[in-house]
Amino acid sequence: MQIWYDNNPNDTFLFEKQMKRKIHYVIEPQYLWDNIAELARTQSDDLLQTLQDGFKYIENESFESSFKGLFSEINLNSEKLGKNYTERNALLAKVITTIAKGLADSGAEGDSLGDAYEYLIGQFAAGSGQKAGEFYTPQMISTILSRIVTLDCQDTATGKKKRIDKVLDFACGSGSLLLNVRREMEGYGIGKIYGQEKNITTYNLVRMNMLLHGVKDTEFEIHHGDTMAIRWPTIGTS
Repeated sequence: MQIWYDNNPNDTFLFEKQMKRKIHYVIEPQYLWDNIAELARTQSDDLLQTLQDGFKYIENESFESSFKGLFSEINLNSEKLGKNYTERNALLAKVITTIAKGLADSGAEGDSLGDAYEYLIGQFAAGSGQKAGEFYTPQMISTILSRIVTLDCQDTATGKKKRIDKVLDFACGSGSLLLNVRREMEGYGIGKIYGQEKNITTYNLVRMNMLLHGVKDTEFEIHHGDTMAIRWPTIGTS
């Protein structure tokens, strides 16, 4: 892909426009996972800077919709990652290489990166005690709730509903419940996913979670706000 970009500079605009039309987003070759993983494997000094540039690119250029602030809570210059650029770069290389190896060893297909992301959210929540309840619903509970939502309440003998026009979570956290409902409706269809989340960090998490699981930007609408204090925007008007 990088070779094609280098050899066809006059065609990249039309190519990216068509990509956004068909799959709703575009990511330039240097910011793709395979390249990031290779920079990590070779412990390239460019890794940290490439990640920072990639975050800005995805926020401002990858999508037709606005995803500004998607990575606003991620600080790659934090001293928690290392005292200087070299130490931070080395730590990120180690973390990304470990994730890449895990994905390769699992041989998983489909939304493997999204599933890995959700798994890490779950592990973080499990180790965070009671506070984690504000953004993550345990999978067993989430599965039960999503099956109740997708059940045809008018005629339970028919099983799942054939289609759900919209599903809404007023306090969606990292979006695990909404994604579970989407999985339950596989083969039946779901119109649009709506959610609202008060915590800015978790608001960014849920948007990332949707995108990593292949939910198109036109298929979900997540708002940042306190549902108890702010009136929910009218669904379907935006």
